[in-house]
Amino acid sequence: MSSNTLRQKPSGTNASSFQFVQTIAKVTGGTLLSVTMLTTSVVAGGLVGLAISFRNLPDVRVLRTYAPTETSHIYDIKGKWLASIHGEANREVVHLDKISPELKRAVLAIEDSHFYLHHGINPSSIGRAVKANWERGNVVEGGSTLTMQLVKNVFLSHKRAFSRKVAEAVMAIRLEQILTKDQILELYLNQVYWGHNNYGIQTAAESYFNKNASELNLAESAMLAGIIQAPEEYSPFVNYKLAKQRQALVLARMRELNWITPQEEAAARKQPLKMGKVTSFQGSQLPYVTDAVKQELIQKFGRETVQKGGMRVQTTIDIGFQRMAEDFIANEHRRLQRRGLWRTELALAAVDPRTHFIKAMVGGSDYEKSQFNRAIQAIRQPGSAFKPFVYYAGFASGRFTPSSTVFDTPVRYRDGVRGYAPRNYDNTFAGPMSIRAAMAVSRNVPAVKMGRAVGLDKVIEICRTLGIKSPMEPVISLPLGAIGLTPMEMAAAYATFANNGWQSDTTLIVQVTDTQNNVILDNTPKPKLVLDPWAAASTTSIMQSVINGGTGKLASIGRPAAGKTGTTSSEKDVWFVGYVPQLSVAVWIGRDDNRRLASGVTGGHYAAPIWRNFMNRALDGVPVDYFVPPSKFKRPRP
Repeated sequence: MSSNTLRQKPSGTNASSFQFVQTIAKVTGGTLLSVTMLTTSVVAGGLVGLAISFRNLPDVRVLRTYAPTETSHIYDIKGKWLASIHGEANREVVHLDKISPELKRAVLAIEDSHFYLHHGINPSSIGRAVKANWERGNVVEGGSTLTMQLVKNVFLSHKRAFSRKVAEAVMAIRLEQILTKDQILELYLNQVYWGHNNYGIQTAAESYFNKNASELNLAESAMLAGIIQAPEEYSPFVNYKLAKQRQALVLARMRELNWITPQEEAAARKQPLKMGKVTSFQGSQLPYVTDAVKQELIQKFGRETVQKGGMRVQTTIDIGFQRMAEDFIANEHRRLQRRGLWRTELALAAVDPRTHFIKAMVGGSDYEKSQFNRAIQAIRQPGSAFKPFVYYAGFASGRFTPSSTVFDTPVRYRDGVRGYAPRNYDNTFAGPMSIRAAMAVSRNVPAVKMGRAVGLDKVIEICRTLGIKSPMEPVISLPLGAIGLTPMEMAAAYATFANNGWQSDTTLIVQVTDTQNNVILDNTPKPKLVLDPWAAASTTSIMQSVINGGTGKLASIGRPAAGKTGTTSSEKDVWFVGYVPQLSVAVWIGRDDNRRLASGVTGGHYAAPIWRNFMNRALDGVPVDYFVPPSKFKRPRP
């Protein structure tokens, strides 16, 4: 803002040091002796202050590149706000030309009407302050210019003392030599505290009036300008009547300066104000998502940078899709309770196989009751949902096809004192069968034998390639899911099968920019072929049989889909993980205390219907897509 934005430039002259002393003498009404004494004390004090300040005061030149701490914001994939992250200061920095002219005039009128005329200090204001302080015997009035207030807010303590006022004056003069008036005003309006944890005019405008700083009218601007002096006391949220009195004071001052007309003053005083609400501590719209985003940002950039760096974070989440998923899981949780599964929890993780963007993440039935995000923090046994990794290893070796014969017959391995003899869920054996049939009806013994045939270390290597980071050991029971994984790890790993072996890094964040719109994190998908395409397509093919007539038939959704049930032997965890070409979803059911759910609870009868119902909602309006058959790819050689 330049001085020509004011309707009438404030009058005044630049005083020399002698004129400064004369002004003080005139204001205080003292005798010649008092003038002499005052002159001596002012000059002496000023000289001492100057001498000290030149040695010890901060270097105001840093303000040339100074960036106030700024709140970071999280958005969904379409740019809708999800959450804000900040420490003590909730601030959003805006350029001066994005601030209402009315607000700039109102602030200058009440805080420093000679701002565009002085060079850092205003002798007449200081004179009034000296008189008041002299009469009271201590510092009761500041007489600070806007520039002095800025250096105080940035560099100095707020303790009232004469030495601090001298320091403010010295630094203000220095600052006016290196920055333009507009630069100083912009810094001030973005730095000043407006109450309720709002720092800077943009967050103040959003909080008090639910507007951008550029949209503030005269009435709103006058009220905001009036609360600067004591924001927690004058806040309209605290005392609306007192805030209106302060507004009237600002408007009267603007009229005295001829910056507004009497008619404009009267209209602004009568104008109804539509108040907003305190926004600094408002909660997240999607807390499971935003909590995870915050933790990832802190790990990458550090807490200080995240809270004060003014990041703009675009997530992979669509707010509507995520809310649908959260409501869905809450409803399914209530339904399970009606079926007698008390103290049960659910988690859901959804990943787009084409990008590996996380599309939904529901960590439980009710975030307010439990903030534990089971989608990414609960490490639970996947049971038979682990078998696709084992059979993929067999296909990738070139030695097996979906029609290869495996033997569901008794076997015992040397493992510990008593050895290990794998069993099937129904405690029977079916003899020779194809891999497709063994997968469809989820026979355990063939999967264990396949793990031994291809090598358990190879199976673990494949899991690491698929992005699974949870601890694993090559124990004989590994093919039956005798390790802990998260629902998100399962959904992301299956997504690579859905994309015929192509994979990008699974992520919740698309992009992060800084306050200057520089990209500091870019998670644009960079797909790499990490699996053998024929083996991946073959794994999809046998998992289609699970849904088409196997243990997962209750997951049928009327379009090509592949998936696998999972039930631990102790019935503590039940799963269904499945996919179509456009979406991979894992559903987990269990208890936080890791106790048994109930007798007869299986992934096929409990998790599969939930998966089916979710997929029908998620794919509503999405065109049917088909998997590429294994015949389109070249089979690897043994």
